[in-house]
Amino acid sequence: MAHRASPPTPDRRRFLRWLAASPLLATIPGCAPPRPGTAPSGSGPLPTGQSTPPAPANPLGPFSHGGAPPLPSEAAAALDVFDMERVAATTVPPAHFGYIQTGVDGEETQLGNRAALERIHIRARRLVDVSRLDTRVTLFGREWPTPIIIAPCGSQKGFHPEGELATARAAQAAGHLQVLSTVTSTAVEEVNDARGEPVWYQLYATSNWSVTEAVVERVRAAGCPVIVLTVDLPGGSNRLTLERWSRTDDRTCVSCHRPGGRAPTVKPMFQGTEYRPADFRTPGMTWDFIGQLREITDQRIVVKGLMTHEDARLALEHGIDAIWVSNHGGRSEGSGQATIDALPEIANAVNRRVPVIVDGGFRRGSDIFKGIARGADAVAVGRPYLWGLGAFGQPGVERVLEILRRELAITMRLAGTPSLASIGASSIGTG
Repeated sequence: MAHRASPPTPDRRRFLRWLAASPLLATIPGCAPPRPGTAPSGSGPLPTGQSTPPAPANPLGPFSHGGAPPLPSEAAAALDVFDMERVAATTVPPAHFGYIQTGVDGEETQLGNRAALERIHIRARRLVDVSRLDTRVTLFGREWPTPIIIAPCGSQKGFHPEGELATARAAQAAGHLQVLSTVTSTAVEEVNDARGEPVWYQLYATSNWSVTEAVVERVRAAGCPVIVLTVDLPGGSNRLTLERWSRTDDRTCVSCHRPGGRAPTVKPMFQGTEYRPADFRTPGMTWDFIGQLREITDQRIVVKGLMTHEDARLALEHGIDAIWVSNHGGRSEGSGQATIDALPEIANAVNRRVPVIVDGGFRRGSDIFKGIARGADAVAVGRPYLWGLGAFGQPGVERVLEILRRELAITMRLAGTPSLASIGASSIGTG
C-alpha cells in the first residue's frame, strides 16, 4: 500500500500481538520473547510450526530499568538499524511488513545467516595507525567510496509512497552503488534520474524469452552497465510468514495488486511486453542461458544466488563477470546454510579473478567487516534500508547507510585495519 499507516486498528493490534509471538522478535534488540509455545495474553495460540526460544535471564538487557526504549521520532534519532525495524513495524502495513520480514519454512536459513555472523569475532589489534581509513572499492573499473551496496528489493512503494525514488536519492547522497529489482514499483528510467546516473539492474529471467529480451534491451538503452542475473528462485519459495501476516491484512492494495484482489498488477518493467505471471518461474534455466544473454547485450553480467564452489567454478567457465553469494536473505531456500559460511569456499575458487559480492543477514558495520574478511569485495544489504524506508522515507534510508558506514569505520580501527585491503582472514576468528 502506498500510504502511511494511521493509528492502530483492530487488525493492526492483532498483527502486533502475533509479531510479539514470532521467533523473529528475537532479532529486535530490547524485545523479550515469550515462553516457548506461548503467545502474549489475548493473542491466541502460536501459528502452526512456529515456536519461540526460552527468554534470556535478563530479557530486556540494558533496558531492564525502564522497559524498552521509546521509538525514534525521526531518522536522526535511530542508533542502529534495529531501531528502524521497530519503527517500521508500526508504520508499514502488516502484509507489507511481512513481505520484508519473511524467510521460508520455519525461518531457519534467515536466522542462520545472523547466527553464523554472530559466531565470528573480530581480532582486535593495537598500536596501528588508523587515523585515516580507506573504504574505497573498485568494481568493473568504477571506484565507490564504500563497499556497502544497496541490494535489489522489489515493490518499495509498498513501504513508502516514494519507494525506489527515495532509495535512489539516499544512494546518491552518500555515493552508494544501487541495484534495482526487476519487480521494482518504479521504472528504471525514473530511478536513474533520481540516482543521477544509471543503476545496476537485477534480472529475473522469464520462461518467455521475448519478455526477457525486451526487458534487457530496455535497461541497456537506459544505460544500466550491469545485469545481475538472479538464479536462486527457479520455482518459487515457501514464504509462510508472509502468508500468515497477509491474512491479517484485508486492505485493497492498488499499488501492488489489482483492485479487489491479491493478484499482482503488471510491474513497470514488464509493461508493454507479453509477460504473464506464469512466465516468472524458470525451472528449466541452465548455464546455457548465460550464452543467450551474451548474444543480446554487451553489459557486464553478475550471477546472484550462488552458494557452492562448484557453481562458482561453472560461473567462471561461462565467462561471468562477478559472483554474488546469496540465499536471497533466507527467502529462496530452506537449506539452513548461511552465506557468510558459503563465502570462503567461493572466494577461494574465484581466487580474485572476478569480484565477489555477498548478502544475507548483514545488520552492523562489524558484519560488513566480517564479509570483507571472508573474501567479499563488497557487501549488499536489503532489509535494513527497507526498514529505514518504511520508517522515515529517504531520511531513514540515509540514516541506515550512515550507521553502517560509521560502524564499519569503528570496527576497522578496532581491528587495526586502515583499508579494506588490510582486512583478511587473520582479522577475524571463531569459537
